Amino acid sequence: MNIKDKNIVITGGASGIGKALAERFHAEGAKGITVADVQEGPLKDVATSVNGIAVTCDATSESDIQNVVAKAEEAFGPIDIFVSNAGIARYGWEESSDELWQLNWDLHVMAHVYAARAVVDKMIANGGGYLLNTASAAGLLSQVDSATYAVTKHAAVAFAETMAIRYGDKGIRVSVLCPQQVRTAMTEGHEDNVAAVDGTMEPEELADHVVASMAKEEFLILPHPQVLEYIQRKTGNYDRWLSGMRKLRDLYVK
Repeated sequence: MNIKDKNIVITGGASGIGKALAERFHAEGAKGITVADVQEGPLKDVATSVNGIAVTCDATSESDIQNVVAKAEEAFGPIDIFVSNAGIARYGWEESSDELWQLNWDLHVMAHVYAARAVVDKMIANGGGYLLNTASAAGLLSQVDSATYAVTKHAAVAFAETMAIRYGDKGIRVSVLCPQQVRTAMTEGHEDNVAAVDGTMEPEELADHVVASMAKEEFLILPHPQVLEYIQRKTGNYDRWLSGMRKLRDLYVK
């Protein structure tokens, strides 16, 4: 899909990946950009910089997502691209509280569900559209220091797959963004994290990869190309891959 003249919504748009995508989409000639986030101050600055609008939004709230869609439609017309990008790094294991598990689930999975509910039928009626969901390389591989993150990011990838299967012949294009470590507020102070084994990418470079992949309408967007090789190793010999992940755990988990 060509970004030029498209109406785009981005959740988690106040900083990091969302901010970089908003700026790059603006440079590509987007017709309208609506940025949504819980961070009101930075959000308004991003919206101003891309001649867009800012809508305060908790992506775990379906009514908030519906409000963002309504505001975007009011300002710029039918939505062409919805970027469901909000996320958190709140790590835990099986013994973590139900509240922590639920928070990860609500933001990393249900936020994508709410976005699809809000826009897919309208996109089909308007002749098509694009869902771009941010997950993580952890959703394809795993996370050696968190079950809450790995499990919900796996679910995010699975949800994107189901959307591509269900609607791919109805004009809906779907991509899932699965980077390793990107330099954002979430990764600040974690430069030696296992996710940085192949380096920490700048958000602006990631945005370049996103635009290139969207132009080709690729399902998997892998800014770190090594991830594809890691997936192939995983599926080629699961037990060997698990052994290797345990070695990474010993190196990186204190």
